[in-house]
Amino acid sequence: MSKKKKERPLLTDIEITGVAAEGNALARVDDMVVFIPFGAPGDVADVKIDRMKRNYAEGHIERLVKPSDLRVEPRCEHFTLCGGCRWQHLPYEFQLRCKQQQVQDAMTRIAKIPIPEITPILGSEQIWEYRNKMEYTFSNKMWLTYDQMRSGEEFPDRDAAGFHIPGAFDKVLDIHRCHLQDDLGNRLRLFIKDYGKRNGYTFYDLRAQHGLLRTLMIRIASTGEVMAVMVFGEDDREKIDALLSAVRDEFPQLTSLLYVINTKVNDTIADQEILTFSGRDYIEEEMEGLRFRIGPKSFYQTNSRQAHRLYSVARDFARLHGDELVYDLYTGTGTIACFLARGVKHVVGIEYVPEAVADARVNAEVNGLTNTEFYAGDMKNVLTDEFIAEHGRPDVMIVDPPRAGMHEDVVKVILNAAPERIVYVSCNPATQARDLALLHEKYDVEAIRPVDMFPHTQHVENVVALTLRK
Repeated sequence: MSKKKKERPLLTDIEITGVAAEGNALARVDDMVVFIPFGAPGDVADVKIDRMKRNYAEGHIERLVKPSDLRVEPRCEHFTLCGGCRWQHLPYEFQLRCKQQQVQDAMTRIAKIPIPEITPILGSEQIWEYRNKMEYTFSNKMWLTYDQMRSGEEFPDRDAAGFHIPGAFDKVLDIHRCHLQDDLGNRLRLFIKDYGKRNGYTFYDLRAQHGLLRTLMIRIASTGEVMAVMVFGEDDREKIDALLSAVRDEFPQLTSLLYVINTKVNDTIADQEILTFSGRDYIEEEMEGLRFRIGPKSFYQTNSRQAHRLYSVARDFARLHGDELVYDLYTGTGTIACFLARGVKHVVGIEYVPEAVADARVNAEVNGLTNTEFYAGDMKNVLTDEFIAEHGRPDVMIVDPPRAGMHEDVVKVILNAAPERIVYVSCNPATQARDLALLHEKYDVEAIRPVDMFPHTQHVENVVALTLRK
């Protein structure tokens, strides 16, 4: 006999007092902290507890007794369902204050080193349709909302094109309109979905691992160039050609129409052959007259306009004079390296992904930059004392690691190299703060500025300037 699930309590008239990690709100009930998604400070709500831990609980709003004066009307009809924009109900200025505080908390509670006053966060000039890249999943198992399930209505057609539901890998929320990318992205996705349904195309079954329509990536550059990458789960060339021909004819503005036949278990296309159906196999971004080629596997900051402002902050923090040797660690496709190259003597970029390094070299060549060189490999294996002895001790280091931050071995080599200045760009202030504590052995923090790349989410980029202690 299965064990009966214990009924969780309902907490009534609970006042939500703040925001917390992962975009949640929080309330304090007696000695317990309760984390609540989609709440706003000042809300009074009945909260149903979903999970109990030793020191905290997680719950959801069962009934909003009194809405906070902070609340604004979310723009998206899918708010609270897709899990992407968890702060749409909060005013943008308040979102920025929360992100500023997030950085302040990380610096004081984790780094625990002397820091200057943090410069006010640089907000995004565009808070809707700011993403240059979106990825959608096709599924034959559309996720049904609680309202749909309670309605008693039957839903025989479960084909969907949208986003994965958090915590349910095989369920996809059917998206009517996403406000994070230019509406062309919505029109393109809906056209492919409708064409597939009209013509009997199978939508992917994420459990059984079969079906023709699998995923779609759309990139819309600030230059106006557009890339669509359609991924198919089966090799049916007749249906593939028919669909892609219809897409090409319906959307003549597509710069690049590519496709992949992916029959393996996972969705990643990093190890797959990309085939060109029409147009070029890349699009181009532009920044201060520099052109950056973006392929289907390339990394590029998702908010193009704000990326320019982020890199400008990094350049200002570097205080370049023109004769510096700069190391750009975790260089990706070389965007920061190329952005700085015109104002320094030489730039050395290091990146883990070989394809990204190939892109970086192309980007340097396209822009006529002859004072750059790029190396591929695991950072802790490439950036060694011997590498620095061979290529020269850097005057400035730019580091922009992934969310996990820097490996301790990398920090040690940086400390041994002792560049005069370090500019640390991070998408995770917590791991950045941890690394700053290690760098404090030789470095002082001179300046800090958060930059908001992702409005309506809890994510924030942070740029820190460090100087070698004399």
